[in-house]
Amino acid sequence: MVKTPSDKWKKNILKYKKQCQTILEVSNNIRYAGVINNYGRTLTGVIKPNLKPLLNSEDVKHEFFITSTLLSLRKINTSFGKLDHILLKHSKVNVLILQKSDVTFYISINSKEKSLEKIISSIKKTI
Repeated sequence: MVKTPSDKWKKNILKYKKQCQTILEVSNNIRYAGVINNYGRTLTGVIKPNLKPLLNSEDVKHEFFITSTLLSLRKINTSFGKLDHILLKHSKVNVLILQKSDVTFYISINSKEKSLEKIISSIKKTI
């Protein structure tokens, strides 16, 4: 049986969802793991159970659009080499941004977490 583009799409989304769930298991301080496309649209996302989101749905759309725009602009300048990851530090959360192929992993981590490099390394292994 030949797989349709829809079947391939569903398979990829399921793979991303499983990766997000695995990312959440890396540390209790990871609040959210999601995947967005080049236009900032959410493909999938998983929030830690029993946590209240910090952003409403409209703010999430804006945040993901800003992230995708930033990454698009970073692709223009290749003088620094390939982008490894971006870490945005806020007072409440740290946001880790990783790219793989044509998708972006967006992960929020409680700002109290002290071993960010260890978490980042573990997350990179899961994707």
